[in-house]
Amino acid sequence: MKPLLIIISAPSGTGKTTLCDRLLRDYPEITYSVSCTTRLPRGEEEHGADYFFMDTTEFERRLRANQFMEHAIVHGNRYGTLREPVEEAMSEGQSVLMDIDVAGAAQVREFVAKLPEDNIMRQGFVDIFIRPPSIEVLRERLLGRAEDDEETIALRLENAAGEMARAKEYNYQIVNDKLEDACMELDEIILYASTKVRRNLF
Repeated sequence: MKPLLIIISAPSGTGKTTLCDRLLRDYPEITYSVSCTTRLPRGEEEHGADYFFMDTTEFERRLRANQFMEHAIVHGNRYGTLREPVEEAMSEGQSVLMDIDVAGAAQVREFVAKLPEDNIMRQGFVDIFIRPPSIEVLRERLLGRAEDDEETIALRLENAAGEMARAKEYNYQIVNDKLEDACMELDEIILYASTKVRRNLF
């Protein structure tokens, strides 16, 4: 399997985390991308494993140096993905999985498009959007989790509609109706993308 840069996005409650966990379990050659953040560690979070923790000064210095593939401010804290560890992992033969929202995916897509055609990240780029069968089904799933109140669920559904409207920006879309079927479809996309990269490289 040639190294891939795998971008996966989905509305909350669609099953993205489960699909990503299965992918990492079934493909040891795929590693999860670790983001940077300026927020403080929580609980047992470890530097380099859960996040790369850095202060605002360091984050902004790297931002000015164009070292981030994507970045955002969430609840007053900065988050972002550095280019160097992604490129290093891929150069060593590992594929990299990035679990990010549609805004972050758009930034990465734009970043990769500006790279030389023979760059390993550009050649291995594959973006996938996971969608629910319908907004109604998503609402039922969110209610079934019993984690949010009605107001929060309504906000999640509103955000989901906006994210689904941008699904066409992705090369691949998977409808997660039945988990096993979605896993099989995800496997097929990864294997096809790897073969496609191999043909391009040789």
